[in-house]
Amino acid sequence: MFLDEMLSDRHHFYDIHDLTEKCNEKLTTAGLSEVTKRCIEKDINYLEYDPFFAEIERFRVGGRRCVRYADPSFSIFKKELSKEESNLILEVLNTIGQFEGLAHFEWLERFKTGLGLKERPKVISFSNNPYLQNSNLLGVLFDNTSNQVVVELEYHTYSDTGKKTIIFHPYLLKQYNNRWYIIGAADSDKKILNFALDRIDKVTPLPEQKFFPCEKDLSERFEDIVGVTLYEDCEVEHIVFWVSDASKGYVDTKPIHGSQKPLKGEQEQKLRDDYPLLNGGSFFSIDCIQNYELIRELCSFGKNLIVLEPCHIQKSICQRIQEMIQNYEQIIPII
Repeated sequence: MFLDEMLSDRHHFYDIHDLTEKCNEKLTTAGLSEVTKRCIEKDINYLEYDPFFAEIERFRVGGRRCVRYADPSFSIFKKELSKEESNLILEVLNTIGQFEGLAHFEWLERFKTGLGLKERPKVISFSNNPYLQNSNLLGVLFDNTSNQVVVELEYHTYSDTGKKTIIFHPYLLKQYNNRWYIIGAADSDKKILNFALDRIDKVTPLPEQKFFPCEKDLSERFEDIVGVTLYEDCEVEHIVFWVSDASKGYVDTKPIHGSQKPLKGEQEQKLRDDYPLLNGGSFFSIDCIQNYELIRELCSFGKNLIVLEPCHIQKSICQRIQEMIQNYEQIIPII
């Protein structure tokens, strides 16, 4: 089974040493005995004859003698799908199909047709902006990330349109605020970085380079932040804020951060004593790391949300408000 998967792989180039190493990694993980290079060679030769008759392609890449199935769709494992499996696959494909029209996702329709799946109305819809700049790269990055292929990214920053390049190990595609980001590690120092798709100008797969899997649980990376920007040297802070009656229901049912808690009882009473001018409303707290996305989210509620602590976050918000006022004063006459 392991050998069959690798021989079908079109994202990596495997020679006999790679196939032996990868198979042994899988066998060891499964608690089975390792095999020799000679055993793998015999297995490949065996596949070329009855009952499989696999067409094996042998070619050279960088001096290495690589091997794979001539037909990437060939597999020695074939079985019919049950009705339940067909329904489940169609539901998954329809969910992925929310991104229909993007380059490199045309295979979805071909896959549905090939499996004989009957189309049905979608019952789940996700936010999707098909006009997002460079959204055509989503399919390319999905393909290379899911197949663990190292890529070269050509990108630019918002402040500098000059092109830069980086060798990158992609781990995760993440959407935030209708914008897609690729999360991964720089090849040079393995530091975790993220790039917005609209900053990426070109993606070049490098299948000949060794891919280094992520050693961290990336889900934990986002537990202490809002959005995708993590400042490694910053600590989690306890943030307390008041929300007006007009917005408290919205904030209560759609938390700003996963750690959000309503403050009740003695905590609430102390805050009302400390801030007597805040009539009605509710008090909440979150525990997270300050970043650009957090400040923007807190500011998005306008007068209906006031940060009470810590002071430096209050100042960041006040500074943003003052800058907004100054910008408006430049174009709107003061009455």
